[in-house]
Amino acid sequence: MAADMIVLAAIAGAHGIRGEVRLKLFTGDARNLARHARFDAGGRAVSLTAVRPDKPGTAIARIAGVDDRTAAEALRGLQLAVPRADLPPLAEGEYYVADYIGMAVVDETGASVGTVRAIENYGASDIIDISRVAGGSVMVPFVADVVREEPGRLVIDRVWLA
Repeated sequence: MAADMIVLAAIAGAHGIRGEVRLKLFTGDARNLARHARFDAGGRAVSLTAVRPDKPGTAIARIAGVDDRTAAEALRGLQLAVPRADLPPLAEGEYYVADYIGMAVVDETGASVGTVRAIENYGASDIIDISRVAGGSVMVPFVADVVREEPGRLVIDRVWLA
């Protein structure tokens, strides 16, 4: 996927028998998807004709031209992305996860720890999943007391890396 594309959701599978899909959201609110007329889904242009919130972090959507469960199930795993230029400006404290994926992570001495593999949220706060240089991974809370951002890298307190 092009670097200027931002993934807003991924198709997790079919929902029901009439062609709806379940979406895993990478945006704070399912209504944010309605701002976009078209999405890039793995090189294929798709349009959402309806979207409604479901459980936290998920939504149910209808895609133009997808009218049955078989067609919906065939879309599983596709990511719905839009050009970064089509997104609204960020408010204070907001960020795009895509800006952090692959970013270098160091400890407070400057020693390399690894790279950001993912950012997840399980309810309390965002969690950074770091692929360690030495192998394996570690997850740390993405909060100011633990993580400091510097140009091109994140600095993490060593206490959280044990």
